[in-house]
Amino acid sequence: MKKILFFIFLLLSCRFLKAQSNVDQEKLLDFYQTQRYAEAAQYLQSIYPANTKDIKALNQIAYCYMMSGKLPEAEKFYVQINDLQPNTLSVLFSLANINTKRGNTIAAQLYLLNIEKLDSTNFKVYKLLAGLTDSIKLKVSYLKKANKLNPIEPDVAYDLAFELKNLKLFEPAYQVLKVAIEADTSNFILQRAQLPIANELKKYKEVIAVGERLLQNGGDANVIKDVGKAYFYLKNYQKCISLYTLLEEMSLQNETILYYMSLSYRELKNYEMASKYAKKTIDEGISVNTSTYYLLLGGIYEINNQLTSAVAAYKKGLTFKENPSIYYRLGLIYDLKLNQKQNALKNYNFYLKNKPDAEKEKEQMDYTKSRLADLKLAKK
Repeated sequence: MKKILFFIFLLLSCRFLKAQSNVDQEKLLDFYQTQRYAEAAQYLQSIYPANTKDIKALNQIAYCYMMSGKLPEAEKFYVQINDLQPNTLSVLFSLANINTKRGNTIAAQLYLLNIEKLDSTNFKVYKLLAGLTDSIKLKVSYLKKANKLNPIEPDVAYDLAFELKNLKLFEPAYQVLKVAIEADTSNFILQRAQLPIANELKKYKEVIAVGERLLQNGGDANVIKDVGKAYFYLKNYQKCISLYTLLEEMSLQNETILYYMSLSYRELKNYEMASKYAKKTIDEGISVNTSTYYLLLGGIYEINNQLTSAVAAYKKGLTFKENPSIYYRLGLIYDLKLNQKQNALKNYNFYLKNKPDAEKEKEQMDYTKSRLADLKLAKK
């Protein structure tokens, strides 16, 4: 029996050595150097038997397929390795990476959670898990664990601070970025991320000091916005206006920017400009689609035969923007449902005066013109 076992062992050893000796290392190296990974994988498969249990060979083949972008083939070989040699971190990471790239988030998470069980101090696994979850609670938990393991890693510090800021946890967010910035004082991305948080914590002088340095190094619109806000709260209204005027000149203003400009002009007793920017703030705060939304609401009321509410919704929509379709609907309601012919005439006329799309609304326009003629004739 011992002789038989020895013979089998010897036979397997010979096959292993033969496979190794048959690999043309120069040819394989050429495949790698020219990044022909798919050819390298096929070459290796031609050397090793299909049922090989050689972990090193399987790893090489799997890696080549992954590098060539042939992810299903790569996964097949990595799964085979995982079956033969379970709980190898590098293999689990590769399987998680492949499933992430293929959009199989659940499988990727399971592989990463398996790694966490094996190594709860693995920074990379928490960073990857954070990127795969839609749960804010879980994302923050994973990012906190990763940040605790490596508090100066900038990507995790940035992501954690971003999530904490959204949760209104400004002081923890500020501290996370502070540690990472102290380790890399030239990291402008982290400094930019800290500015709005520092503003929330009323660290206005710090925002201005850091922000002005960033502006000298090509700071973006968000930096201008944050620095301008800090100047406003320190009552340097002219400086706030100067910075926010830059944003307006670049067409990067928003409702908040215009609001602070109006307030600044008011504090400087320039009431004419304060009024001008108050009006701009109102205009900016109104969506170009608001009248369309009221058109939708009015239509729902109309279908449900809530005519008073429908008319009110349509009229509200017109206070935001003149909309030909609203005038048309009002004309129909007054004409056909409320029997208010004078109001119908007025709204039909407004519909045509607002120049509806002649091609898209030809049928409505033809009907309106015909109905106007009938109503005018009946009036006589």
